[in-house]
Order: sequence, then structure tokens, then C-alpha cells
Amino acid sequence: MLKLLHLCDSLFPLGGFAYSDGLETAAASGLVGDAEGLAAWLDVSLDETIGRLDGPAAWQAWGHIRDEQWDALSGLDEELVALRPSSAGRRATRAMGRRLLTTWRALYATPQLDRLQDHVDRGELAPTLPVAFAGACISAGINRHDTVTAFAYTRLASTVSAAMRLAPIGQIEAHALLARVLARTPEVVARIAGPDLMARGIGLPGVGDAPPEAFSPALDIAAMSQQYLHSRLFRS
Repeated sequence: MLKLLHLCDSLFPLGGFAYSDGLETAAASGLVGDAEGLAAWLDVSLDETIGRLDGPAAWQAWGHIRDEQWDALSGLDEELVALRPSSAGRRATRAMGRRLLTTWRALYATPQLDRLQDHVDRGELAPTLPVAFAGACISAGINRHDTVTAFAYTRLASTVSAAMRLAPIGQIEAHALLARVLARTPEVVARIAGPDLMARGIGLPGVGDAPPEAFSPALDIAAMSQQYLHSRLFRS
């Protein structure tokens, strides 16, 4: 548990502070100019980006790394890059994934992480952020369900942190919005974990083992438009 807290702490040098995933453009255009706009952005981030793309990817990556299914992991990693329309988004997930893996191996080296790094060094993996996050969690003994939950938390908290620097939203108001979306997170994770829960006699069919998919056009357009801002705080 302490290792998971370390991984999810904002002090961990992931490099996420440099990326807003299009939120800066949304703030500049007025799409996310207040608490109501941020609430809507967080909902889409949870339901679409995490619920249908990165969450299922982290779920699948955890299983591939555990079973050392490196070809399947490489295919998943490539799919995650291809599903991001924004070149800035593709660079961001690669940069944060590589930074996470490098730092985590330096702190908590395991043979499994070494094998993962070998595939990165051979150019078979980027790795994208969900893949690297899953690798760090499985090396720390974190189960599959908690891995996806923790991943969701880190991405939502990062979004709120960026929003407080971009829009007139106070700390208490921002954290109230974070608490609101986190209250829905277990439901989204349960939907991803559906097949695993069914195997134990509970739950409904889920999306965790289905191919990751993405449809969040407003977020994608905002990320692709970031380069045209007159001045920027974030790279994306």
C-alpha cells in the first residue's frame, strides 16, 4: 500500500505537471471557465478517456505483464498511441510512461520490470502511461482492480491540479469536484473489471477485456488546438 501511495503522490516525478491534455485550450476558449465546466470535463475524462480507453488498457496491460505476454502487450501499447488523434497527446503518454518506468525501476527494481525495460530498449514498447503504470503496480504487488482505481485517481487529480492554474476555481471548490467524480470512479472501475468479477460469481459483463476505444471529440480537438495558443503553461 505504501508503494501505491508513493506512485500516486503528486511528488512522484512523473512529469504530468507539463501536460493539461487539452484543458488549457478549453480554459482559454471558455469551455472550462468555471466549476460547472470543469465538472463536465472531469465526467468525460472519467467515462470516456479512463472508462473506455486508458482504464481498460491498464487492466489488460496488468494481465499481459503478469503472464509475460510481450507480443500482446506491444500490440496494446501501439493501439493506445494510435487511438490518440493529437500528436501532443501521443508524445505526452509516451513521455510520462517512459519517465514512470525509468524512475520506478531506479527505486524498486524487479526482474519483471527489467524484462519490460528490455522490450522498451528494443523499440517494441513506447511505453504508454497506462502500460508503465500497470508495470509499476504489478511489480509492487498491487492487484488488478486497485491498479485501475489508482490510475483513475492520478489522472483525475492531475486534471484538477491543472484546472486550478488555468481557471478561477478555488482549492475547496476544485477538491469538491474531485471528490464528486471520485465517488463515481468505483462504478466505472467495476464496469471495466466486469469479466473478472463474473468469474467469481458477482458482477456483470464488463469492458476490461474488450479492445480499448476512444470517442471524446471535444477533448481531442482541444488537445490538437493547444499549439495555436498565443501563450501556454503546458505542452499539451
